[in-house]
Amino acid sequence: MKAAELRTLPLFAGLTEAESNCLEHGEEIQVPAGELLIREGSPAEYFYVILEGEIRVTKLYGGQEIMMTTHTPGKFFGEVPLLLNIPHMVDGKARKPSRLLRYSREAFWSMMRGCPSVATEILRTMATRLRALEGFSQQREKLVSLGTMAAGLAHELNNPASAARRAAADLRVAAAGFPSLACRLNKRQLSQRQSDALIQIQQDIAARSARQSVALDPVARSDQEEQVAAWLNRHGVSDSWDLAGTFVGTLLDQTWLEHVAGQFPADAMADVLKWVAGTLTIEDLVRQVDQSTTRISDLVNAVKSYSYEGRAPLQAVDIHEGLESTLTILSHKLKHLTVSKEYDKTIPVIHAYGNELNQVWTNLIDNASDAAGPSGHIWIRTRREDNMVVVEIQDNGPGIAEEIRPRLFEPFFTTKGVGKGTGLGLIISYRIISDRHSGEIEFESKPGDTRFFVRLPLAQPGTPIASE
Repeated sequence: MKAAELRTLPLFAGLTEAESNCLEHGEEIQVPAGELLIREGSPAEYFYVILEGEIRVTKLYGGQEIMMTTHTPGKFFGEVPLLLNIPHMVDGKARKPSRLLRYSREAFWSMMRGCPSVATEILRTMATRLRALEGFSQQREKLVSLGTMAAGLAHELNNPASAARRAAADLRVAAAGFPSLACRLNKRQLSQRQSDALIQIQQDIAARSARQSVALDPVARSDQEEQVAAWLNRHGVSDSWDLAGTFVGTLLDQTWLEHVAGQFPADAMADVLKWVAGTLTIEDLVRQVDQSTTRISDLVNAVKSYSYEGRAPLQAVDIHEGLESTLTILSHKLKHLTVSKEYDKTIPVIHAYGNELNQVWTNLIDNASDAAGPSGHIWIRTRREDNMVVVEIQDNGPGIAEEIRPRLFEPFFTTKGVGKGTGLGLIISYRIISDRHSGEIEFESKPGDTRFFVRLPLAQPGTPIASE
């Protein structure tokens, strides 16, 4: 390609005569339509200038290919990974037959050193692209995080919701048989003493339901069910096995049945015991509905707390409340790990940006769970050091390799697989802690023991330290 033609390209339009040697380093190549020119995660070896054709740039997020931009004639690309010394962050594929100038790594750096006008244009464009990519990636990371949270919450909510639906359906069936049973008992014209005994039994059942019962082991439960079923058969009570399971499940044994039998005539025993079993069943189903709806309410409250819904950006924040909300949000991901908590409950509330701190806790705990792996262990500790609050998050994963530690807080640097991480989680966390809260975030690591330390001032500039 002639020098005069190259000078028509925006990148080379400002070249002086002294810089004309920059035009000699490029190698012209032809790229057929559909060919993948650069691959996300692969080493960066070349810088490209498009002469003809189009290069479509995409990025993989959570298994989904996202369109980033399309480079047309006169545009250049490949400078960001070369300058930052990182692998390619995107894929680049020819949309149509294309002709490009390709510069090797050595030629690129020679051009950066020897051609100030070209270097200025490359750096200016890189800064613009990085801001756009970082902004886009941050939004995508938030969306991916929200999607992960939503999927986890859907899973967590489905279990208690399903349990509540089942219990409600069973409750409807159990309650349907109660009116006829009550009529049969009424027709027996029980004495006042016997009516009082029924009321006492009902109160006893309610008290048992309120207490936490000790579950029997399977062998002991089976033995007791056989004994109770045999007792019911001897007393002419039908459905003995079903009733036996209900009675033994609430620790009502043969001795208790003998006590009940002594208070009612033999011909009323079947109806009395079925009434008792029905009451037990209804009490148990009501408890299941209550537990399920309480779990749903707890999850909804955790989401509200996590997002600091409806509150001002800067507010009094309980560090432990934020950590607990984050653990609830991530519970679907942490269920196979052991999470130990050592909280200093004397730490007062601090003035902070609650949403942003929860984003930090999410990033650090999520990274710790990935590092620890299935059956791993995570520790979360809080303590007070002078006028600072310290949050420590530890995992027993393999540790952070020595060679990558200096780059851990670099934008777009990630050790996760292609499409699994944006490389922005830690830099975003760093900026939230350092820039927004005048705090510090540090780490130390060795095999089996990685710890991140977040230090936050008890009072932001211009705000008082909250009372203990």
